[in-house]
Amino acid sequence: MPEMPQKKVGIIACSGEEIPEGLITRLSALQVLEKQRPGDTVTICLPLFLAGGEGDRAFAKFYPTIVIDGCEKRCAYRGTEKYSNTPAASIVITDLIRENGLDKPAGLRRLNEAGQQAVDLAADRVAEQVDKLLGKDWSRREGQFNEPEPQEEVVATCSCGSGIPIQKLRVNGSEMTLVALPLIFENFRTAEKMPGESVTQEMVEMVKVYNFIDPSQEADVSSAVGQAYQLYCQKQESKK
Repeated sequence: MPEMPQKKVGIIACSGEEIPEGLITRLSALQVLEKQRPGDTVTICLPLFLAGGEGDRAFAKFYPTIVIDGCEKRCAYRGTEKYSNTPAASIVITDLIRENGLDKPAGLRRLNEAGQQAVDLAADRVAEQVDKLLGKDWSRREGQFNEPEPQEEVVATCSCGSGIPIQKLRVNGSEMTLVALPLIFENFRTAEKMPGESVTQEMVEMVKVYNFIDPSQEADVSSAVGQAYQLYCQKQESKK
């Protein structure tokens, strides 16, 4: 089946505020997002993700994610794995500190020197993982990619609207935006699943993975999806 191009990597940071390591996760993620790999990364809000944020969960299903956890509880990793997909890479700050012989970090609002060292080290590790996931070769000596690519100046952004395909349908007189529907159509077409009642039902079940569908609207959504898929297949046939 066709896959979405991996244009960006999602970064999910622990949201714990009761230990310094939680602050380290967020500061290291911000450092990567805004300074080290701004054109290649987006942030995924963990509380919104766990609460059912459709755009964030869909992003983590289609794109690789790097999780930065503060401690061995690995709440961010477990949440991502449960509600979306297994993270492509994982960093645990307490492990990173121990493995590198750093002093114990301190500070819940302002980190001590050891804490800032952990931030820099974690950010470097995340940046390295981003390069691996995107197949890029970073030159430490030159401080740039060996094959530089032009990048626009950006700041940290949310994953919503960062590349996940959407399609708008008219459902019972109202416009509805469905995340990932174009990719679902492409997958079903590639699998040679032609329009029909059973195929539409299978497709709607997949649509529900990435979108909340009110049970009272499911029949209307199913009809709209079926009609849209039939039109999609007709257009693909006309291109032959």
